Amino acid sequence: MTHEPSDMSNLGAALVDGGVRFRVWSTRAGRVAVVLYERPEDGGPPVAREERPLQPLGDGLFEAFHDLPEGTLYRFKLDDAEVPDPYARALPFGVHGPAEVVRAHHEWRATEWRPRPLTDCVIYELHVGTFTPEGTFAAATEKLPLLAELGVTAIELMPLSSFSGGRGWGYDGVGHFAPHAGYGRPDELRALVDAAHLLGMNVLLDVVYNHFGPEGNYLGSYSPEYFAHAVQTPWGDALNFATPAMRRLVIDNARYWLTEFGFDGLRLDATHAMVDPTERPILAELAAEVRALPEHRLLIAEDETHDPALVLERGLDAIWADDFHHVVHVVLTGERDGYYDAFEPRVFELARCIERGFVYEGQAWPPSGKPRGADASGLPAPAFVYCLQNHDQVGNRALGDRLHHQAALDLYCAASMLLLFLPMTPLLWMGQEWAASAPWQYFTDHPPELGEKVTAGRRAEFKLFAAFHDPEQQKQIPDPQDPATFERSRLDWGERDAGEHAGVLELYRALLHLRRSDETIRAHDRSNMSVGIVGEHVMWVLRKGPGGDRLLVVDFGPREAGGPPTPPEGRAWRLLLSSGSEAHPALPPARAAIYAADGDAQ
Repeated sequence: MTHEPSDMSNLGAALVDGGVRFRVWSTRAGRVAVVLYERPEDGGPPVAREERPLQPLGDGLFEAFHDLPEGTLYRFKLDDAEVPDPYARALPFGVHGPAEVVRAHHEWRATEWRPRPLTDCVIYELHVGTFTPEGTFAAATEKLPLLAELGVTAIELMPLSSFSGGRGWGYDGVGHFAPHAGYGRPDELRALVDAAHLLGMNVLLDVVYNHFGPEGNYLGSYSPEYFAHAVQTPWGDALNFATPAMRRLVIDNARYWLTEFGFDGLRLDATHAMVDPTERPILAELAAEVRALPEHRLLIAEDETHDPALVLERGLDAIWADDFHHVVHVVLTGERDGYYDAFEPRVFELARCIERGFVYEGQAWPPSGKPRGADASGLPAPAFVYCLQNHDQVGNRALGDRLHHQAALDLYCAASMLLLFLPMTPLLWMGQEWAASAPWQYFTDHPPELGEKVTAGRRAEFKLFAAFHDPEQQKQIPDPQDPATFERSRLDWGERDAGEHAGVLELYRALLHLRRSDETIRAHDRSNMSVGIVGEHVMWVLRKGPGGDRLLVVDFGPREAGGPPTPPEGRAWRLLLSSGSEAHPALPPARAAIYAADGDAQ
């Protein structure tokens, strides 16, 4: 019987003194070789030229040193089957092609940068492929000064692990150590991170440790023990965290992004789906490993259970708190399809969410019947990541329409003021700051057979939604495989400074300036915050702090008044900022306003 070796690190290929060390762990193969490729001068696909054996070291481990240069192309041969390296650091020819040997940068730092704490973070989530017309690391780097000038202090990149095809969201990655080749070279990603640091911004990375993509996953060809075949998730076999090999892969991968590229933190996708039967949860082990690094790196969970123990016991920093998004959405739009049916379109419920952190604090979650959330009174305000939009909440809609496509612009601006006034950690979705016209739709580039299943599944997913009961209506849902779906999702930067877009942009700029300059608003103590409602439609949030009292008033109901909503009587208030035409002439009349108590410092 073959056992796992005690040292599972440094698998794949690494440049060392004198050449390249190749290292493989396989419980299936009796013989392992490295197949070397060369690049034809005519630019055609790589061609295999020779193979060299790896020596068995016992317990399924194989290793060899060869005098080869940086840039060497290779795949591994397991007995008679040639397969890609799942630990490759670069896959320039895609997930099925040969890997490239690239140099590691264990101490990558071009500045004396120190990561910003979570309390300083205004997060801006972006997808590299649709953020710019070019869809590359280099093009995204050129836009970073605009984000810094706006007041963004952290960018979050959607997953970069190599995935099948030329376009996709990134959540079906299989080459977790190789940045997707369509976005650029690994060093271009390092340059992006370094440029963000020079501008004073953290860089966070979305990582997926709950499943592998359906196309190009070769881990099982090496060792089936990587997966718990008896445990099924929505994406297939669960990752087997009972085996040290999978635990080591995840921990090494997290350290890889944080140390070799200089990322300041990770957003962990769907942690509720990281099925772990062991005594020490993988999330706790991962957090301990990351905490052992010289500088504090942020760990943020997306977890549908909304369990505060992720922060209070597992050691993570924050949770994507979707309850806030969901209740804001139903208040603004009245929509009740899907999981929105679990929320009431009442301002009272929104006020309660802000006051408590979550709407659900252990009640049964209607879509699943399982408890969701818990008492979150022990969490500090920054541990809640609040948003009006993110890639999921836009892209998982049938048409990929954004919030301002569904709600009136005056309500959208009012909700924007609410998000950025609160002490919770705000997250913006790319283009949100100018109410971008482009939708963000679900797009893929799978082989035809798999692609047809994805297209059919996407349309079947919305049969229960009122707008798509009819088969003819379902035809309106964009085909994920159609390149036009991807192209429609690119941001149009040319509209940013025109008309209403310019007005929304100026509002966001003013809000973010106020958030960082006002002593009370930039504080992060939610114990000094109170929330109340007037009638059915008006909500106020009062924050007390070193700069004096600050009051936000938002009117979500039908209004005929042309000016900002007035604060409650009993005190003298001075207007600091409104969400409407007072802030920019291109905006509609205000539905929200921020006030300072008269006599308090601004």
